[in-house]
Amino acid sequence: MSLTSDQVKIIKSTVPVLREHGADITKTFYHTLLSEVPSLNDVFNQANQINNHQANALAGALYAYASHIDDLGALEPAVEKICQKHASLYIKAEQYDIVGKYLLQAMGTVLGAALTKEILDAWAVAYQQLADVMIKREETLLRDAKPWTDWRDFVIDRKVKESEEITSFYFVPKDGQPLPKFLPGRYISIKTDVPLLKYDQSRQYSLSDAWSPEYYRISVKKEKGLPTAAADAKYHPGYISNVLHESKSEGDIIQMSHPFGEFFLDPEKNADGPVVLVSAGVGLTPLLSMLNTLIAAKSTRRISWIHATRGSSVQAFRQHIQKTCREHENVHAVVFNKKPEPTDVEGLDYHHVGRLALNVLDRERDLFANDAAASYFICGPEAFMKDMARGFRAFGIDEARIQMELFGTGAILPN
Repeated sequence: MSLTSDQVKIIKSTVPVLREHGADITKTFYHTLLSEVPSLNDVFNQANQINNHQANALAGALYAYASHIDDLGALEPAVEKICQKHASLYIKAEQYDIVGKYLLQAMGTVLGAALTKEILDAWAVAYQQLADVMIKREETLLRDAKPWTDWRDFVIDRKVKESEEITSFYFVPKDGQPLPKFLPGRYISIKTDVPLLKYDQSRQYSLSDAWSPEYYRISVKKEKGLPTAAADAKYHPGYISNVLHESKSEGDIIQMSHPFGEFFLDPEKNADGPVVLVSAGVGLTPLLSMLNTLIAAKSTRRISWIHATRGSSVQAFRQHIQKTCREHENVHAVVFNKKPEPTDVEGLDYHHVGRLALNVLDRERDLFANDAAASYFICGPEAFMKDMARGFRAFGIDEARIQMELFGTGAILPN
């Protein structure tokens, strides 16, 4: 079923309503849905329910959908991002029906008599129209992942401390079967029981190494100052990462999804163009997978590794990056360090003191700004990402050649 032209106008007319009441609608939606269908608590991030990140993200998505209901092509990147995540969580088609029911019900609860039958009918069709698109796309993603189409048991084979905050987890499949290849930059979802929450919880973590048929690796930052025994710890966005660090040991079982994600480097595409990898903090993890993949393939592409760290003690993979640069003349690194140690060597351990600033980099050697074949991959916190987006626009870099990954709920909107 498709929207009629009159229904499109009706949906457009609700944009001001969603701007004002969208957050109330989505908060009501999640509260009612998770109270009456408690099994879905396993699906939704409980921390993001408490801090309203999920509700705010959904409110933004509803507003964007209504605003672009007559130009849905503008939403394709956002829809693809959501579908990739849904596939990694093994969302079922029938769950869309449940969500639709409670979303329309929440609109009625919040808007009351203002939600006329015509508006309700239009939104019912609009929701189903989007649901059908997403279900079809997610079915395609899972078909491409065959035979791995559900949660799979993995064993924590090794835990390796990479810095004061970041630990790498090496997972091997319990069934001993070889692991499928993946495009570097993609993530997996892991699912684990969390007794304090009384529900299983899933989180997405970027794969941080080149493909191996024997193991997958993720590298996880532990949020400091968050004792997992504290009464309010379970509401903290970093709670699951602390569970991994503190409660999960070598030999433990964790369930994992097939790799998914729309942020990746395809080694076979633009195979000769330079690659610029720009990261801050733990945002280096998907870019490290890209770097290691190119090195494993003996790529001769020029690679620029540009990284920002708060300090030497929290900088992960420093020795690995330095070794890679020594052994491969096509790779060079530029590190911005806010607080270098007295023993750090300028020009080796770091190159600039302070925050990452694109204007201090060499336009050609570091950024390949005049090379139309160069590709750019950026990952880090939201403020960092917005700074980088503005900076690359100032350099005249075509946005079509820039891929950006923001960790957390929602999507980045450069400004």
